[in-house]
This record gives sequence, structure tokens and C-alpha cells, in this order.
Amino acid sequence: MRRVRDSYWAARRRGFDNSTASRIVGVHRRQGTRWLQEANRFGVPRPRSTSARYLSLAERERIADGLRQGLSIRAIAAELQRAPSTVSREVRRNGGPVRGRYGPFAADRFAEARARRPKRSKVERHPPLLRFIRGRLGKRWSPVQISQALRREFGDDERMQACPETIYQAIYVQGRGQLRRELAAALRTGRAVRKPQRRGEGRRPRFVDDALLISHRPAEVHDRAVPGHWEGDLIIGKNNASAIGTLVERQTRYVLLVHLPNGYKAEQARDGLIATIKTLPSHLRQSLTWDQGPEMARHAEIKLATDMTIYFCDPASPWQRGSNENTNGLLRQYFPKGTDLSVHSKQHLFAVAAELNGRPRKTLDWATPAEKLNNLLLPTT
Repeated sequence: MRRVRDSYWAARRRGFDNSTASRIVGVHRRQGTRWLQEANRFGVPRPRSTSARYLSLAERERIADGLRQGLSIRAIAAELQRAPSTVSREVRRNGGPVRGRYGPFAADRFAEARARRPKRSKVERHPPLLRFIRGRLGKRWSPVQISQALRREFGDDERMQACPETIYQAIYVQGRGQLRRELAAALRTGRAVRKPQRRGEGRRPRFVDDALLISHRPAEVHDRAVPGHWEGDLIIGKNNASAIGTLVERQTRYVLLVHLPNGYKAEQARDGLIATIKTLPSHLRQSLTWDQGPEMARHAEIKLATDMTIYFCDPASPWQRGSNENTNGLLRQYFPKGTDLSVHSKQHLFAVAAELNGRPRKTLDWATPAEKLNNLLLPTT
């Protein structure tokens, strides 16, 4: 049909009227009239350079030909060497208001209009969605957590759905002026632009004698099958003068914060860790994984007092304490870098940990760490 139509337009350019041109190419004059009406409505198609990712006008004409011949979507896709979902989406989105009628000229114009930029984001176009996102960001929820909450609370309302990337795009790309400042300030990082990830700087081993490395850790710790195995670290304050200890349970992601008001040398870290760990029941004191920092020089005393096995990560390998590293990033929303961490009271640390433990987590199937830990503390019958 595409070749026939091209021959029709070639005849028209030679000066033949509609009826004569239609008779020359072997179609009814009504078909020629439809081509004329389509050209008058949408204009004569102009060749334009587009990425190979997108369907061209020629491909849309082949789709139209295939539909007229009664071919299936998969057969048309195979001919175009495209995914069947691409052809199906093209027919559904650009087929026009009449079901079963797909015009390549109209579809090409629809696609071109839809691709024009800039556009207002979905978040900006729908004020209730924006209010919901702002409210959850105010509670320090991440875009992933907000997206899942939208899915749960507004499952049947398409206007109230937003994937995490849509929320990030509204902040980093689409956001302008006050919208960008408000939303970006509520993110955990506080950044108004995206920042590429960087490789962590290497650290020299602090000690290895009389210490168990992570390679000695049993499989039950690695696969999180048994509760009571913790990861720990410090978040450091301004000028390296203050710190807060962080402990994260590997199975539940439950967080404990260690108050270190007088510094974080080995003796102070030892006392703070022992006092915090001893608040746990014995069955939740299985092991602790830490990096090779000098604050753990008294690790043997900590092990003796708490009856916990202590393992140490390899140098420059923060991913070996992934849960703790992620949690430290979340805590920076409460304790920004470059601030004095000694001003925070023990009660404030407890309140921050409680708020963090009350956030739903994707890795916990959107349960909270507090709910998971409570299940471990409940007596079994």
C-alpha cells in the first residue's frame, strides 16, 4: 500500500486529478480522496532526522499496511525487527479515537507533538500528587518509599501514581524555583542536582593481630538467615572532633545509636558500645562487623563484656558493611556533615533512631525495622 500511495502522489505531481491518478495506480477514487484528506489535515509528511530508537514514518506506514492485511502485532514487529510491545504501544497510543483505525500520517504527527519539550511534569500538573510527595518528603521519606505509599493508598487512581524516577525528575530536572528548593531540601542528601558516584578512598589497615577478618564470618551471617548479627561504624562530626556510633542489625535493619559525648577514642568507643549492646537480649547479640578503625583497638574487651564475636572488614571495603553504610547515609539527614555531633543528647539520638526504625523499607517488603524486631522479641508459643 505504501508503494501504491507513493505512485499516486507521483501521478498527482505530474498534473493528474484525483480520479485519474487513482485509476493509474489501481485503487478506487475514494482511496485517493482519503489520501488527499489525510494530507490536507496533517500536512504533507516532511522527512526529519530522528533517533533509531523511535519509529519513523516509513515504519508507521508498514504498520498500517500490516494491520490492513490482518497481520498480528507480533508478525508486524518481526517484519520491522522491533519488539511486539513497541508496535502494540504505537497502535494504542497513536491510533486515534476510532478503534481499529490506524493512520500513519496522523500517528506520526501525534508522536511528534507528544515528543515536544519542555513539558510540565506529572507531579506539577496534579496538585494533590505534589502535596502528597511534599508531605512525605517532610517526614524524610525517600522517593522509593513515597512511590510505594502512593501505590498502596491510591491503587486505582492513575493520576496519583509516580515511580521513584518521576519524583527524582520533578526535583532534579523539572523542578524550577521554589518547587526545586522545597523538594530538594527535603531529600536525604539535600542536593538540588544529581551527583555522580565516586569510588571510596582507600584506608590503611589499623590492626590485624588478634582480630577475625570478615572472611572468617560463617555463612549464616552472610545470608542474613539468623538475627542478632550487627554491622557498626562511626559518623564523624566537624573537624573530626566528635562522633556518633551506629549499629544496624543485618536481618531487620534495626538501628541503634551510640552516644559518645566525650570523644571516640578506643576507651570511649568501648564504653559506649558495651552500654548500648547490653540493652539487647542475649539471642540478639551474635556478632558485630566493623571496619579496621582505631576506635576498635579494645575490641577484645568489647567481645568479653558482650559475648559477641567481632569481625573486621578488609581495608577500603565499605560494601562489606552495606546495611550500615546505607544507614549512615540516612542518618546524615539528621546529622549533617561539618556539624558538631557532641551537642546531641542521648534522648535525641534515641528519638532519631525511633523515627528511622519507623520508616518502611523496600528490602523488608515495605515493613518497618521496628515491626521486624518486635516480631523477634515476641515470645513464641
